[in-house]
Amino acid sequence: MLKITLTGQLQKSVVFVGLDYHQAFVQVCVMDAAGQLLSNQRCANTAQKIRQAVERCGVMVQAAIEACCGAADLAEELVAAGWQVSLAHATYVHKLKQSPDKTDWSDARLLADLLRVGYLPKVWLAPHALRQLRHAVRRRQQLAQARRNAKLRVTALLRSERVEFTGSRWTKSWIQAVRNCVALGEQGLWVVNELLDEIEQLQQWLNRTEAQLKELTAADPFVQQLLGYHGVGLITAVTLKAELGTMDRFRSGKQLSRFCALSPRNASSGTKQADAGVIQAGNRELRRVLIETAHRLMRCDARWQTLGQSLKARGKPGNVAAVAVANRWVRWLYHQLSPLAA
Repeated sequence: MLKITLTGQLQKSVVFVGLDYHQAFVQVCVMDAAGQLLSNQRCANTAQKIRQAVERCGVMVQAAIEACCGAADLAEELVAAGWQVSLAHATYVHKLKQSPDKTDWSDARLLADLLRVGYLPKVWLAPHALRQLRHAVRRRQQLAQARRNAKLRVTALLRSERVEFTGSRWTKSWIQAVRNCVALGEQGLWVVNELLDEIEQLQQWLNRTEAQLKELTAADPFVQQLLGYHGVGLITAVTLKAELGTMDRFRSGKQLSRFCALSPRNASSGTKQADAGVIQAGNRELRRVLIETAHRLMRCDARWQTLGQSLKARGKPGNVAAVAVANRWVRWLYHQLSPLAA
């Protein structure tokens, strides 16, 4: 839509667009600054078709799309065309709905309206290079989980057959003893050897994936500075890089800690003041990596070891102390890495 001014010149109008994303198509809702619905139609899932549907209504476009699989790539294509695109937090958008019904038409309209009034709950649009790194990091996480599951199945089978071995588990001698344990029975021995072969294969893939991650981040100053800290290895460093990106996303160390799901969750109401443990939102894998880092810090770094011991002396369980140390360490890390955020 183009407005004609008193001087007779054409003035570019601003339109607000809600994009309800699906793999096969996108529902496109266009709204003007006054909240008037200009269009709400289904388009093919291509940036070109979406632009054709929107730009006949206005040429200064602000758009919102829920963060989901594939949405970031579409958002980047639209940004390259001159649009201002925001990713919306899907869970919070759902909570803002005023109807129990769900349709693509109403979802796209809600996104456009929230963007228009400035109440859209936004999430960060990670750049393409960082999203590529996330693919490799999450591949490594999947392999590690598969290896963990296979090891648990081996130990469960040994326990079910009441077989025990002396010495440390998963050493070469222990694995060889398990492979040749006739007490497991014919089928039990076959299953155990299958699982041990699977673990060996997974370990090879893990080694290859970790080598790829090391190569990808060899010149990254964020990762290299992290590797210089006690208790931080390659997996911790690349996971933080992949999930956080840069520190300029966060206003404070406290906000960073809440993003990492390490902050206490308040459950107060009226005169009741309660602490309900750590918040349950956030990336669980990121929190797991940080808590593992905290356990290492409590063993190898005097500063964090003192903090952990003081918490345990006050009656805190070891896992609670580790979460508290991770919380403090992340806040400290914010101030250490903020200069690298540019």
